[in-house]
Amino acid sequence: MHKVLTAAEMREVDRLTTQRYGIPSIILMENAAHAVARVITEKLGGSVKGKSILILCGKGNNGGDGAALARILWTLGANCFVYLIGKVSETSGDARVNFESVLTISESDDANWPNENCLYLTEVQGDQLDGFLYQWTEREKDCFVDAFFGTGLTRPVEGDFKTAIDLLAVRRRFLGTPLFVSVDLPSGVDADESHPIGPQVTPDITVTFTSPKPANVLLPVARSNGELIIADIGTPPGLIEDQPSKLYVSEQRDARVWLRESRFSADSYKNKRGHALLIAGSEDYSGAAVLAANAAIRSGVGLATLVCPASAKAEIATRLLPEVILSTLESDDFAGHLERADAVAVGCGLDANDPKIEKLVRELVENRTKPVIVDAGALWFFNPPGENHPVGETPTPLLSTEGSLERAPLILTPHEGEFLRLLASQGENHPVGETPPPLHSKEGSLKDDRVAAVRDFSQKHGVILVLKGERVLIGEPGGKVVVNPTGNSGLGKAGNGDTLAGILAGFVAQAAKMNIDVFETVVAAVYVAGMAGDVAEKKFGKRVMTASDVRECLTDVFAEFEKN
Repeated sequence: MHKVLTAAEMREVDRLTTQRYGIPSIILMENAAHAVARVITEKLGGSVKGKSILILCGKGNNGGDGAALARILWTLGANCFVYLIGKVSETSGDARVNFESVLTISESDDANWPNENCLYLTEVQGDQLDGFLYQWTEREKDCFVDAFFGTGLTRPVEGDFKTAIDLLAVRRRFLGTPLFVSVDLPSGVDADESHPIGPQVTPDITVTFTSPKPANVLLPVARSNGELIIADIGTPPGLIEDQPSKLYVSEQRDARVWLRESRFSADSYKNKRGHALLIAGSEDYSGAAVLAANAAIRSGVGLATLVCPASAKAEIATRLLPEVILSTLESDDFAGHLERADAVAVGCGLDANDPKIEKLVRELVENRTKPVIVDAGALWFFNPPGENHPVGETPTPLLSTEGSLERAPLILTPHEGEFLRLLASQGENHPVGETPPPLHSKEGSLKDDRVAAVRDFSQKHGVILVLKGERVLIGEPGGKVVVNPTGNSGLGKAGNGDTLAGILAGFVAQAAKMNIDVFETVVAAVYVAGMAGDVAEKKFGKRVMTASDVRECLTDVFAEFEKN
C-alpha cells in the first residue's frame, strides 16, 4: 500500500530528506524529471529519438521539473519545445537553475521546422498563447507535458494559466492522439481536495512522486489523472511512514504478497486451504447465491459450502458449479457446516423480511468466533430502529463497540445506499467530539468526505467496512482507510456485489486457516476482484460484461500473477 500524503506532509518529507539525509532538493527534482522521462520513453515505444515533445511550464518547482525533463529528453534524441508562461528571470531556486540550463542550450525558435534533436525554450505571454499553441498543433507532435502547477496550487487558476488551460482543452480536440502527461498532478487541481476547484487539464497519464496525493486517488477529481504512476525519486521510506496520514491506496504488490503467503505447497489439500460457508439465496434471488458461491470456489479456497432456504435449492442446484457443496438452512447439517467453516459470508439474495433470517444473522454476528462477512439482505438487520427496519420492532442494535474487537473480525460490504441507512443519524453515530457537517445529503448520497465517513464508522463499530462503488474504500478499526484503484463502471451492474462477496469469503477463509491478517486479505481480495473486472472490460466491454464473466476472468488474473 502507498500512503497518501497531503501537500503539507509532502513538503515536510522533502524538507527532512534534505535536512536529515543530505540529499539536495535539486537532486530530487532531477530524479523526478528522470522518472517522467522513463514513463514517456516507455509509452512512446522504448525510444524518444526523433520524437516531438512540447513541455508547458509554470514558474514554480513543477515548471522546474519540466525544464529538467526537457534537457533529459533532449539528451535522448528528442526534439523538445519548452513553453514557459512567464520569464526565466521570474523563476527562483532549483527551478531557476534548470530553466537557465535549458536557456543556455536552447536554440533560437522560429516558424521553420527545427533541425533534428533540438531544444527550444520560449517565454510566452498571455496574448501570445493562442498563436504558439496553434503553431504547435499544426506541427508533427508525439507528446504534450503539463508542468504548470504541482502541489502548491490551492485556488482556481486565473490569468495566463487559465487561458493556457482553456486553449489547450480546445486545441486537444484537433490534435489526434499524442500522449499527454502531467507532472505530479494535473494542473488546476488542489492536491488535498477530492473535488475540482476550477479549470484543469485532463492528461492520459499523471506521474506523481514519492507518494500519491489525495487528488490523485479520491473521486471525483481523480478521474482527471488518467493512468496514475507513482514514481520513487529517492526519498527514504521511513520519512513517508512517519507522516500522520492514515489514507492509503492499494497496489498490485498487496495482492502479490497475499498470494505468495497463501500459495499452494506440495502438501496442499482442501482441508489446509480453508472452508468458506455462504448463507445466501431465496426463491426470488437464487442467482445471487449462485454467483457468490461460484466466485468463492474460484478464489483458491479448499472448500466452499452454500446453504440456502430449502425453497430455493432446486433452482440453485441447476446452476451451481459441481465443486460447491449445497445444503439448506432447514437441514440437520447446518450446525455442522457452521462449525467446520473458517469464514462465513451471509446476505447475498436473502429475504430481509423473514424473521427467521433476522434471528440467524443476529446470532451469527453476536456470537461469532470466526470472520463473518455481511452483505446485501443481511445488512438490513443493522439498520437503526424505525422506518428502515423491515421486521417489526428492532431488537438491540447489532453494531456495538463493546466487545467488538475481542471477537472475530466483522466485515460489512454495503453500497452507498446501504451505507447511508447504516449511518442512521449523524449525531448518534459520530464517534469523536462534536458532530461534523452532514455526511449524507438530502438527495441520498454521501457528501464531500467519503473517507471520513468510512473511517468514523469503522472506528466506532470496530468493523472492517468495504464501501462499494467507483473506487471502493476499505476502512478498519484503527482508522486506516484504503482506496482501491482497480475496477471500472462495468462492475456497477447486477450481480457483481455477489461475486465480490464470494471472492471475499474465499480469501478470508484461506487467511483464517493460514493465519494471514484479515484486513490485508480484504484489501487484496478487493484489488483482485477489480482486476478481474478490468480484464472482463477488455475482453467483453462494459456494455456486455456480466458478473459471471468477472468470476471467470479470475483465471486470467491469477495466471498473470503466477507468470510474474
